[in-house]
Amino acid sequence: SRRPPSAVILTPPPPPPPLSLPVSAPSTQIPPRLHGRPRAGHPARLRLPRRGLRLPGRPRGGARLLRPRPRRESPPSSLLRLCLSGLASSPHAHVHFWCLQSLHDALLRRRIALPDDLALLRSSLLSLASASNAASPPFLRNKLAQLVALLVRLDYPHVYPSYFLDLLPPSPPQSGPTDMFARVLISLDDDLLSQDYPRNADETADACRVKDAMRAQCVPQIARHWHDAAATLGAADPPTAAVALDAARRCISWIDVALVANDVFVPLLFDIALSPASAAPLAAAAVGCLSAVAAKRMDARAKVALLRSLLSAQQGLGSPDSGLKMASLVTTYAVEALACYRKLGPSDADGAAALEMLEEVLPAVFSAAESCYEEDVDSGSVLEFLAGYVSTMKAPSEKQLGHLGRILEVVRQQMTYDPVYRVHLDVLDKIGKEEEDMMAEQRKDLVALFRNICRVAPAATQQFIKGLIVTALSSAEATVEDVEVTLTLLYRLGEAVSEEEIRTGSGLLGELVPMLLSARFSCHSHRLVALVYLETVTRYIKFMQENVQYVPHLLAAFLDERGIHHQNSHVSRRAGYLFMKAVKLLKAKLVPYLDTILQSLEDVLGQFTSMDWANKAAKLSSSEDGSQIFEVHCPSVSIA
Repeated sequence: SRRPPSAVILTPPPPPPPLSLPVSAPSTQIPPRLHGRPRAGHPARLRLPRRGLRLPGRPRGGARLLRPRPRRESPPSSLLRLCLSGLASSPHAHVHFWCLQSLHDALLRRRIALPDDLALLRSSLLSLASASNAASPPFLRNKLAQLVALLVRLDYPHVYPSYFLDLLPPSPPQSGPTDMFARVLISLDDDLLSQDYPRNADETADACRVKDAMRAQCVPQIARHWHDAAATLGAADPPTAAVALDAARRCISWIDVALVANDVFVPLLFDIALSPASAAPLAAAAVGCLSAVAAKRMDARAKVALLRSLLSAQQGLGSPDSGLKMASLVTTYAVEALACYRKLGPSDADGAAALEMLEEVLPAVFSAAESCYEEDVDSGSVLEFLAGYVSTMKAPSEKQLGHLGRILEVVRQQMTYDPVYRVHLDVLDKIGKEEEDMMAEQRKDLVALFRNICRVAPAATQQFIKGLIVTALSSAEATVEDVEVTLTLLYRLGEAVSEEEIRTGSGLLGELVPMLLSARFSCHSHRLVALVYLETVTRYIKFMQENVQYVPHLLAAFLDERGIHHQNSHVSRRAGYLFMKAVKLLKAKLVPYLDTILQSLEDVLGQFTSMDWANKAAKLSSSEDGSQIFEVHCPSVSIA
């Protein structure tokens, strides 16, 4: 029968003939003592004694029992030949995978240990890898690469020193061998070489042995192959070129960086990363290689020289376009430049140069930070760098104040809700609750960064928030999300300043608080906006202790449709709780307005007295049930 063309996955050399295992014909004779008397319509059944079988012809008293013998495992050589035969003869991919997995398990457990068996396995696998077809299923190529990587760990270089020289594809690179060689390096990195995973002492020793041998023997040839693969296959076979560069990225941390960071390789990587014609996986792999070069561990002065060479190779590295296309690179570059500046200090020439290079790429970093919703941007790394950069400032210059303004904008964008959840957040259903909890967790680091900026540049921060409030009040199209984040930042500003500054209205607070009290946003009916508005007003209540002329505005904010009379019952009840706190704090300053307060609360008190409090649906938490309205009413009467 003819095999289907797609069924031939891997083509190893002809295996040795399989072992001839004799098989005896099954006996049909039943021992006399085992005969049973069949019932009508039923075949004869074997009646077995409970304690075993007695051998026929033995006396009853001295009968021996036939007990089951332990199952004998096949010899390792038999398993090896069986699997190699299956790889050569079976047309089914799942059989190939089973054979490779069985060989991997046997080798990992050291069941294949005889030198002749290991030599046969090694030659067969190297032949399979060298002749691997790029069209074969990826899961088979990955499993073969994993098995070869395990052999490298066990044999290289003391038993078989030419693994990599045998596997290294000839020039010019072809897709199949290049893909297989890259997968072997990736598997070796995952299973042994990478320091991103915890390793025991034996694994660490094996990794050091393999790395040292590769550095001494074949790393320059491998680096040259990576360059040729990227240059030759970048247009003809982008997926294979991307896999080759991914393997290069993994190795850059422990090879001589000059093999990649040179005048030939780096310009090629930049061309691939920035070219509109490059496939997305290939461009990402090139950016990954450049990021690994920038992150290479070395002395601070040597790192400054390396960063300078990268900046010379790509003059537009600091442009916003670079931030969008090479987000991980510009972020890594900025982090490394900041680390060099901290180590060397501003008085050192190289330290000052590191700061200059850092500020040159900041526009690209800001562009990357503002696009943190993209999958290839690590928002955590970006925020960590921005926090570190702000912490280095003592007395910001005009240029640095401009950078702080960009960072504040990044904070605002990252703290803004997605409009998709607007309705869910208003009614606070399950989806809205999950989004609210997720945003609360996401905002923790952002709030810490915002407070640091408030500490370093309080005037610039207040000016930034004032601009946001003016924009929100002047635009009838201000969205719920924009107003909510504006009020949240104003609330966080109140946490960063002292109570004395709030009371006296220092800085721009004397303008911001009155603007807040009189604000009526077009989206004030939304639950999120109404709640954060009331919380922010409460944060600045002490401002009214020194500025009593704004007490009517405060009362209006709590007593009209923005507060206790809000259409949302949760907002209304929360407003009652917050108003109780305001009454307790201001006390005698509210005497002139008692009639206004009591008249405004009359209808609300009537609603609560008519409610069925035995109903479980009416029972809420102590700060949300609205009963504080009575506490507000009683102090008002006592003041009068």
